Amino acid sequence: MPRSVLALFVVALLPLGGCMQTTLSPSTDASMTPRDRQLLAHTPYAQASVPEQYLRHIVDYPRKEQPGTILVDTNARYLYFVLPEGKAIRYGVAVGEEAMAFSGVARVGRLAEWPDWVPTADIQARLGPYPARVAGGPANPLGARGIYLFVGNKDTLYRIHGTNQPEYIGQAISSGCIRMRNEDVIDLYDRVKLNSMVVVLPPGQNAQAETARNWRG
Repeated sequence: MPRSVLALFVVALLPLGGCMQTTLSPSTDASMTPRDRQLLAHTPYAQASVPEQYLRHIVDYPRKEQPGTILVDTNARYLYFVLPEGKAIRYGVAVGEEAMAFSGVARVGRLAEWPDWVPTADIQARLGPYPARVAGGPANPLGARGIYLFVGNKDTLYRIHGTNQPEYIGQAISSGCIRMRNEDVIDLYDRVKLNSMVVVLPPGQNAQAETARNWRG
């Protein structure tokens, strides 16, 4: 086997601890509403070229979370939606910097399409000034969908949401929420249910390493 072909083969086995098989999942607009298509056809930002590893993939998932669970690996910048039979959909995300990132176990307490954005006092102090409320739309930082994280009956103020800055997918940036490409958050939104569990791993804890240990053990 030529060395170049062998190298490509080895690289293909590296994701998720070297043990998980991944399949690129073709992007589709099947989940999009007519409003989605209209708004996304006229975005005020340039479409970013997202690295292939952060595009939507179907992957093996040997962890123990139940189907329907969302798991966010903040270290690797991946979000997993757990499927039956040891599979998951893996999406690339942007996450918050370590000091601002949410971690722990939450639930989906609210779902919204093209949500309005209400900047918190902290955001106003760090990044503002902004209007008290920014209407939903392609220029809105929350993007096409909002998945709101609650602990008990309390809104954590952290969200999984779309973005008007797709160039940051795969990075840790100042905002503490979990950003996805609008096409991906629409796909996820169509799958997730109210009260679904959301597990956000803290910085320093890596789903890839844990998965590799599980497979070895």
